[in-house]
Amino acid sequence: MAKTAADCTTMAEIRENIDRVDNGLMALFAERWTFIRRAAEIKAGLGIPADVPERVRQVRDNAHRNAEAHGLEGGFYEEIWAQLIQHAIAYEKAELGES
Repeated sequence: MAKTAADCTTMAEIRENIDRVDNGLMALFAERWTFIRRAAEIKAGLGIPADVPERVRQVRDNAHRNAEAHGLEGGFYEEIWAQLIQHAIAYEKAELGES
């Protein structure tokens, strides 16, 4: 059953809710990935390379700002997003036939 952290009184409840949130995050990552796949298709048709440094910077900055807006450490989450971006670029390079 979904609870807030403050409503949890046992470690079992904490763990159950962390697992629930993690599952929700994975669903959002899966949705995000549908856009990465579609971006590769669109980039192929427009001749846009996989790695667009200005967009990479923008996405990292957004992650930093969004994390801080939620009371989280911006730099830490920016680095997580950097890994997501690297993975997406590698995927797009393979799809676009870039070396």
